[in-house]
Amino acid sequence: VEFLDKEFQDLIPEAEVGRRYADKLVKAWLSNGEEAFILIHVEVQSQEDSGFAQRMFIYHYRIFDYYQKRVMSLAVLGDERSSWRPDRYTYTLAGCELSLRFPIVKLVDFEDRWSELEASDNPMAVVVMAHLRSRMTKSDAQARKRWKWILTRRLYERGYSREDVIRLVRVMDRMMTLPVELKRQFREELEQYEAEVKMPLISSMEELAKEEGREEGIQIGEQRGIQQMVIKLLQEGVAIELISKTSGLSME
Repeated sequence: VEFLDKEFQDLIPEAEVGRRYADKLVKAWLSNGEEAFILIHVEVQSQEDSGFAQRMFIYHYRIFDYYQKRVMSLAVLGDERSSWRPDRYTYTLAGCELSLRFPIVKLVDFEDRWSELEASDNPMAVVVMAHLRSRMTKSDAQARKRWKWILTRRLYERGYSREDVIRLVRVMDRMMTLPVELKRQFREELEQYEAEVKMPLISSMEELAKEEGREEGIQIGEQRGIQQMVIKLLQEGVAIELISKTSGLSME
């Protein structure tokens, strides 16, 4: 796959990469050798956005118009409203009809599929679990620390590579933020655990601290975590298959 961040910004200069949403444009090759473009839209806004579907259509069309290649637009929705499922943009006027339907991945749906997430070896499952528990423990820092520890240990026990563990711990650190004292306790427990199992994968807690210093808020952390989750799938070259498998969507 090839990430087209600069090309996307040139093509859609008004695209906002801020507190509400972020986008990634990726060039990929399908299993039949066809070149295709994938637009990934990450939305964690807690309020409904009446312009969301229209924005998806505008971005989709501009990409198609410029590259003259088929485009797959995918929306990852991290909000808590099970009823908000914007999956199409359409209008009719004087006999003319225009319509775009696009698949969505609604992370809140995975709450009812928790056992599937626990059984999965896919790193995406851990990030989704972290997102769900960060939402659930907004007002309970102790519970958040407990869940963060459970999910962090899971990374070690699943036997992921050193690079994957470091990346995923950083993602969870952004999503599951803790008060200063609980953060200190968590890191002490992590260092002790690493010493016990002789797996010093996170060689320096200072690196995590540096990452935190660049964060701009909890919501952005959640957004980046979800976005990195999808980007990782793309980097592995199996994005369409894995997204289809984990979301129940057909990408054929």
